[in-house]
Amino acid sequence: MSTITPKTSSKRPSRPHFDHRDRLILALYAQLRAERETREALEWAIENDAISPEVLQAMMSDPVPVITSEDVAALERLLARDSDSGKISH
Repeated sequence: MSTITPKTSSKRPSRPHFDHRDRLILALYAQLRAERETREALEWAIENDAISPEVLQAMMSDPVPVITSEDVAALERLLARDSDSGKISH
């Protein structure tokens, strides 16, 4: 005689599992998206005289900052939000 155990349902929605290649693609997508948004904001600022030539010169001469673990965590939250809202399809 066997006993039947009830199945417990998880209230938490399942998250998609991304392998290393998927994570790389998503990270590159996020980087490209951020670069496009930065370029659009900079174009707007230049067209509307919202940024001085001195600031533009300082931006061009300043080295690119190193990505920190906080940046990576923020990127992963952004990717999770975009993935949950259906913006990213694979």
